[in-house]
Amino acid sequence: MGVMHRLKAGLGPARDTVSGFARQHGGQIEHGLDRAARLVDEKTKGKYSGKVRAGTDKAKAAVDRLAHRHGPGTGAAPGDGPTPPAG
Repeated sequence: MGVMHRLKAGLGPARDTVSGFARQHGGQIEHGLDRAARLVDEKTKGKYSGKVRAGTDKAKAAVDRLAHRHGPGTGAAPGDGPTPPAG
């Protein structure tokens, strides 16, 4: 068993824990991200608004990926499930 394989196998339970946390508290996490973005925007007097917004959007997308929320009513990530046969 390779090092990467063992590392991935060992991190599986941690990923499940983080995923559950993101699912349960996603709204609170996103609210905190919005508050932090507003604070940074105020402190920089809007100079970096675009970058702050882009970073906040990326962070929210990461929370959604962790929580496996990829669209209304879906519980799985795009591409999850059986892989179509090649060729």
